[in-house]
Amino acid sequence: MSWAGIAHRRTEVRSPRANGFVERFNGTILDAFFRTKPCGTFYAIVEALQRGLDNWLHHDNTESPRFKYRRQWRRPIETINRLVSQDA
Repeated sequence: MSWAGIAHRRTEVRSPRANGFVERFNGTILDAFFRTKPCGTFYAIVEALQRGLDNWLHHDNTESPRFKYRRQWRRPIETINRLVSQDA
C-alpha cells in the first residue's frame, strides 16, 4: 500500500535493529504519558491525555532543544519544511 508515494512496511515487534527509532519514540511516549511515576500526571479521561500528547508532540517537533544526530541537528519541522521547499 502506498500513500503520497510512501510505502508502508511492517517490522517485527521489539526488533530494535530494524525499528530502533520507532521503538525509542514509543518508549519516550510511554515514559511521558502512561507511566504515572515519571510524568507525574494521571490522565483520568482520554481527551486530557490526547491534549497532553498533542502539546508534547507540537513542542517536540517545533521547539525541542534536542538536536539529535539522526535529525541532522535540526528540529523535525525544519526537516519537513526543507523537504517541502525542495519539492515546490
